[in-house]
Amino acid sequence: MTTPTSPPATHGLLGPAPARCLVLCLVSTAATGAGLLLPAALGRTLDLLLAQAPATRWVLGCAALVLLIALLDAAETVLGGTLDARTTAWLRRRLTGHVLAVGPRATARFGPGDLVARLVGNAAQAGTAPAARAALLAALAGPVGGVVALGLISPWLAAVFLAGAPVLALLLRAFARDTRECVTRYQEVQGRMAQALSEAVGGHRTIRAAGTEDRETARVLRPLPELSEAGHRMWRVQGRASGRSVAVAPLLQLGVVAVAGLLLARHRITVGEVLAASRYAVLAAGVGVLVGQLSGLARAGAAAGRLDEVLAEPAVEHGDRRLPPGPGRLELRGVTALRGARAVLDGVDLVVPGGTTLAVVGRSGSGKSLLAAVAGRLADPDRGEVLLDGVPLRELAHDELRRSIGYAFERPALLGGTVEE
Repeated sequence: MTTPTSPPATHGLLGPAPARCLVLCLVSTAATGAGLLLPAALGRTLDLLLAQAPATRWVLGCAALVLLIALLDAAETVLGGTLDARTTAWLRRRLTGHVLAVGPRATARFGPGDLVARLVGNAAQAGTAPAARAALLAALAGPVGGVVALGLISPWLAAVFLAGAPVLALLLRAFARDTRECVTRYQEVQGRMAQALSEAVGGHRTIRAAGTEDRETARVLRPLPELSEAGHRMWRVQGRASGRSVAVAPLLQLGVVAVAGLLLARHRITVGEVLAASRYAVLAAGVGVLVGQLSGLARAGAAAGRLDEVLAEPAVEHGDRRLPPGPGRLELRGVTALRGARAVLDGVDLVVPGGTTLAVVGRSGSGKSLLAAVAGRLADPDRGEVLLDGVPLRELAHDELRRSIGYAFERPALLGGTVEE
């Protein structure tokens, strides 16, 4: 027998389209590089204009940089959008195929509503991870390049900024940790609500007949306060991080500008370099961009974790045996099936001769549906085995198993063809 395996949902750091991701990374970095060149060019142009020297070429160069930045930003937007869409589609195909390979055990563990929430919402969030990682490199290049540029203008300017940089680093670390925790909780509550709604939709006839619509509505909406609290906590974490960074970053920028003013007064730098230094201080303190990128990565990482939980479920194993000619004798030997810690079926021995019509009757929750699922291998028993004409169902090839056993559910869906087919 072979056991199919599934790669993690994230499919590596670059996702299922590594070439497109690398191009996006290059375009984002190039846009950041052009943004780092612009303050220096503006400063040089200002010095030439103040000195009444020819500056036409520098003015045109600044205009060209502005145009290049606009074009690169547009390309980054298009590449990021298409990469998100392709990654999301790949994740959904992968998850759907794996759920089908796992079979009913997936819905038994996670529930159809939770699976739909993971397939629709979490896959879309996890699909943004490769583009977010590519953009994060550019977001990091901005502050690092800004500090390097300050050092090139004057080591004193870089020293002033670096004196407060550890505070910014601590803020970002705390933000990333807190965001991951509250995002994970938010997504888990979403899944529970989706599962409750799915159960209500599936049993709507019974609910209507019993007149319990209000009670079921309250059950579905019961986790709503918890969802609201988790959502508010996410915004509080992001607001707190942004507020602290807004308080620290301007102080660093003000310190850089103040030192630049002193250096200008001592004729150690020019007016244009003061202009460039002020712009580089803004780039170096670009915590707001990093907060946004880290927030997106935290959401994508939490969503990818929920997808990996499903993909970690082993797919159903099949053998390669064929059924011998026989009447279709079904036999259960010591079958035990657990749901949670409870043994719904406990040591069941049953023989159903070929050509027999058998009805299983019992109260709700007694294991009727589970017995039917085990009999046709829509579910596997935890102990014991099921045989068809003397062959264990686990050893049958997939096609042989499904040709030999058919199911008619309460509300069948005909996927093409007729009832007879």
